Amino acid sequence: MTPLEVFTPDINPLGAQWLSALVGLVPIVTMMVTLAVLRWKAHWAGLFSTAVAIVIAVVAFRMPFGLAVNSGVEGFFFGLFPIIWIVIAAIWFYQITVVSGRFNDLRDTFNLISDDPRVQAILIAFCFGGLLEALAGFGAPVAITGVMLMAIGFPAFRAAMVVLLANTAPVAFGAVAIPIITAGNLTGIDYREIGAYVGHQTPILAFFVPFLLLLLADGIRGLKEVWPVAMAIGAGFAVTQWISATYISVELTDVIASLVGLGVGVLVLKVWQPKGGHAALERMRAEVAASGAADITGAHDEHSRDRGPLTPRHIAMALLPYVLVIIIFSVAKLVPPVTKALTSTDVKFGWPGLYGNVLNSAGEPVSSTMFNFNWLSNPGTLLAITAILVALIYRVSARDTWGELRNTVVKMRWSILTVGSVLALAYVLNLSGQTIAVGTWIAGTGAAFAFLSPTLGWIGTAITGSDTSANALFAKLQQTAGAAAGLDQTLLVAANTSGGVVGKMISPQNLAIACSAVGIVGQESALLRKVVWWSLGMLAALCLLIGLQSTPILSWMLP
Repeated sequence: MTPLEVFTPDINPLGAQWLSALVGLVPIVTMMVTLAVLRWKAHWAGLFSTAVAIVIAVVAFRMPFGLAVNSGVEGFFFGLFPIIWIVIAAIWFYQITVVSGRFNDLRDTFNLISDDPRVQAILIAFCFGGLLEALAGFGAPVAITGVMLMAIGFPAFRAAMVVLLANTAPVAFGAVAIPIITAGNLTGIDYREIGAYVGHQTPILAFFVPFLLLLLADGIRGLKEVWPVAMAIGAGFAVTQWISATYISVELTDVIASLVGLGVGVLVLKVWQPKGGHAALERMRAEVAASGAADITGAHDEHSRDRGPLTPRHIAMALLPYVLVIIIFSVAKLVPPVTKALTSTDVKFGWPGLYGNVLNSAGEPVSSTMFNFNWLSNPGTLLAITAILVALIYRVSARDTWGELRNTVVKMRWSILTVGSVLALAYVLNLSGQTIAVGTWIAGTGAAFAFLSPTLGWIGTAITGSDTSANALFAKLQQTAGAAAGLDQTLLVAANTSGGVVGKMISPQNLAIACSAVGIVGQESALLRKVVWWSLGMLAALCLLIGLQSTPILSWMLP
């Protein structure tokens, strides 16, 4: 190893922090402009932005060219595993339920609760999606609930918007609270304390999300006709998230909140049903017909049971795959001996050419240059195991089972390239020092930083598609900035997590997953232009809330 091959990121290589930050923002701006303005395909936007990031890393941040390229290579492989593997497994899992014909039974089961597609959007995208986020995360809820909404009649583009918006409130506590646990590990603050703070921020957002879903699903008309259901489910989810995060279990917060939200919705719908559901469905079908897309609401009937009465056995079999998901993930994540056995198979290794060559300010290898090939404990593998079990129970032939896996990989080929390129971009930005340069500049605003702190989490999650990654990027910075400005450090670390919640819906990774799942690959730019305003609006609300929580005005809200 020669001295030239060793690199320590400089957060201010250009002598003025504002200038270093603005230059560091160029790749991020490039990604957004190529997607939203120039309307490039997401994979081309990702690859081009990565190339821009490498050039800036070498020229402005003085990173050796070989290390810059290798950073992108590691990021690309991290995009393939675990992220893409999780999404492929999630879609494969869903497709097995489709070819078995049992998915129609699940659709009919939701119809027993309500046949109104707007109500089903809340139950499926918000409640059921929240449960999937709690257990798996990493895009699986978007992939599964997106195709479920299409199956009940939603146009593909509208389904993608709904699931992206719904996949906000549960993100902070997703994958058994991994984002919050990561922040705790990096800052030394008890993760349960961070979780309690987050539990006094995101529930405010969660309460309003079902109302926003109605607006997306059917406009003002849908909001006027269905708001009591939205209020009941939103309140049930939010209050339970608040209580669980503060007093019960940070890890199980979203599991409990999602189930309570679903239960409250069922109870309300037993005594009151909204009007206009049939008309809403007809409007959706007309939109599908006008778009020229296939109406899949009756698809796969060739695999279905004889469409007779929906019996308790049919309901149980339809729900079985998701019960298995809950059981398998709960055992894998929450039973210590099982968790230890699974993680003992993880293969951890320093990424060749990076580990030991990219050092932090303490002269130690940067942690992200250590690659974890968690082939068995990975959520994707757990989903794949569940998919195989479901195929056996449903008696799906081996030909159909493996054929669906092959078809899923082929369908996702461009999404695979997109996610890989986006993670390549994130790794170049992180390891070269561009991300931390931007964060340091924003943190220099002093006491006003409390109002801006969620923006860092929003940026980090928008780039990487992961609230966990956003905390890995900025949690320590939030803590340091809080100490320097005399602000509550836990509040700022929690703000990073909460800000990431609303950044996930605009991340190119999630956009690609949503488009791939509902069959509109190539329309990521159009989808971004639609959802970015929702994301910015929710970010502004969070900034105001958290900023006021740092003052006597709302400090009483904090635990």
